[in-house]
Amino acid sequence: MKISAVIVNWNTRELLIRCLESIFADEPEGGLEVFVVDNASSDGSSAMVRKQFPRVNLIENVENIGFARGNNQAFRHCNGLYWMMLNPDTVVKPGTFQTMIRYLEEHPEVGAIGPRVLNPDGSLQFSCSPAPTLARETLRLLHVPGIRPDGYYAMHSWDQALPRSVDILLGACILVRRSAIDQVGMLDEDYFIYSEEVDLCIRLKKAGWQVHWVPGAQITHYGGQSTQQVAQEMFIRLYQSKLIYFRKHRGWVTTNLYKLLLGVVALTRLASAPLIYLLGDSRRQNHAELLGNYKRLLLSLPRM
Repeated sequence: MKISAVIVNWNTRELLIRCLESIFADEPEGGLEVFVVDNASSDGSSAMVRKQFPRVNLIENVENIGFARGNNQAFRHCNGLYWMMLNPDTVVKPGTFQTMIRYLEEHPEVGAIGPRVLNPDGSLQFSCSPAPTLARETLRLLHVPGIRPDGYYAMHSWDQALPRSVDILLGACILVRRSAIDQVGMLDEDYFIYSEEVDLCIRLKKAGWQVHWVPGAQITHYGGQSTQQVAQEMFIRLYQSKLIYFRKHRGWVTTNLYKLLLGVVALTRLASAPLIYLLGDSRRQNHAELLGNYKRLLLSLPRM
């Protein structure tokens, strides 16, 4: 078996249909097995998979156990030489699996690769980032000019035909060599969602593996279709996971400096609250929601 593809799903039934259709339409030479881990969806996702995709290995959870645990749950049953993490809100372009397999076979020093990720309109979606550091997080949170607020590389300036070595790949689609996973371990289940792919890529690089972006392989990613359903909770989860990452890879001092930074940024944002009344109605609503998120973050920081 060449590829074992794992999809962790939560209430994205219609997108999951399109994702699975694209996977089976692109089945590579050497075989493909597909796992869907359903995290207690209420939209009929599991019933749909059983009826429409009998080849899928379906794992049904009675609660939402998160992204890392869900993937690991399936990884323990995978038979492929290469393991793929794939979001349900993606569509795999023709030839992607074969391109990724060929690349790993031709580059034995590479432990994990990610494809070129496209937005639904066909434009480039930013999907690779440098390793998180306190300095980078500071620049990002302070919205320093020239620094992307999402932390990704300025990929629009890259040659879109050439693979390149990167620090971190977007977890929407990563193909990992099984032997590399055997060496560094599966996803760290301390992460419920966010930063688990960051942690994995860092562990691979520390173990001597390279991580590459391979634009010859392509997927469309609709982005955040599960997390948008619980946006307020996910805002807290994002920074909770970042703190887990810093605690694990950067040490106690850096972690506490980062917590202090988050507190200062949250207080600064909240202090600007009266200014939202100078904005138009639509922008005022967006900023009010953001301020609410920063208030919840500030209250949650002591427990993180």
